[in-house]
Amino acid sequence: MFSPLKPLSSHQAKHLAQIVVMGAQVIGRAFAKALRQEFAASRAAADARGRAGQQSAAASSISGMTLQEAQQVLNVFTLSPEEIQKNYEHLFKVNDKLVGGSFYLQSKVVRAKERLDEELKIKKQDQSSETRSKTQQHPET
Repeated sequence: MFSPLKPLSSHQAKHLAQIVVMGAQVIGRAFAKALRQEFAASRAAADARGRAGQQSAAASSISGMTLQEAQQVLNVFTLSPEEIQKNYEHLFKVNDKLVGGSFYLQSKVVRAKERLDEELKIKKQDQSSETRSKTQQHPET
């Protein structure tokens, strides 16, 4: 019913090895090409974010918190100063050690507020620089 495998001849083994090596080379080239494409796409996305993206990344590295993490901590989905302040005050109060809260969580809330305030400042600077560049391009006579 079932016959055991026969050993390969040296000629067959040589062909099998060549097939395996060629397959590995093809896969290696495809992987390298995909990696280069991903790197290029990543660089293009970073360039598209421009100066605001660089400032935001710098703010993330300084505060130790990403914009998304800060939004999650304060439970805000838009960068509304009023909503940020309201949620900050509430979360700061409920995490106060005097009412049984956690100093760690309270410090996270403070860092999140600082991070979001920095992001608001960056957006405000970008808007004012865009307005200046538009007025320079189209001066009123």
